[in-house]
Amino acid sequence: MIRRLALLTLPLLLLTTTACTADTETPAPNRQDAVAARPSPFQDCAGLTGGPAGTDDAAGDPLPELTLTCFTGGAPVSLRDIPGPAVINVWASWCPPCRKELPAFQRLSERAEGQLRVIGVNSRDSRSAAQSIGEDFDVRFPMLFDQGEAMQRALRRNAVPLTIFVDAQGGIRHIDSSGALDDTRLSGLVQQHLDISVPA
Repeated sequence: MIRRLALLTLPLLLLTTTACTADTETPAPNRQDAVAARPSPFQDCAGLTGGPAGTDDAAGDPLPELTLTCFTGGAPVSLRDIPGPAVINVWASWCPPCRKELPAFQRLSERAEGQLRVIGVNSRDSRSAAQSIGEDFDVRFPMLFDQGEAMQRALRRNAVPLTIFVDAQGGIRHIDSSGALDDTRLSGLVQQHLDISVPA
């Protein structure tokens, strides 16, 4: 009886998980990308360089000294060269909370244009899966590609989604790992940690 009860409650426990770890599901290695010929839905990363907008006296820890490739190609992007303020979303296509919150980040990028940057970091994923999700949800903000989880290792976090709030000086003000963010929660976190008012 106890064993049967345990088997019935296991699916419920799995449904209540708010974050995904890389061990939950891993894409097949060396997979042929079937969508390589299609144009990427994501913006290019040309506007992501130029250094933090403020002084070197960041209020928080700086972003990791890490250079990632842009999903659309071009020059690699050094995270410390990204002008703030910015909201960086670390996600993977195999993570249900990540997929759930991506549309909210796209809407934030539209509503906050000119006030802050929204940047994605696709982690431990295949390019084809990431591109398909980007197309499905019409995600157009710039996307960096981090197949080896370098960003998570540098931040000492192992679950996705992660959302990093970066101030105008390039300092990390907050890292959220509470699960899928909706428009209201995302706008509230931007107001709280970056002092930028964006309607939900």
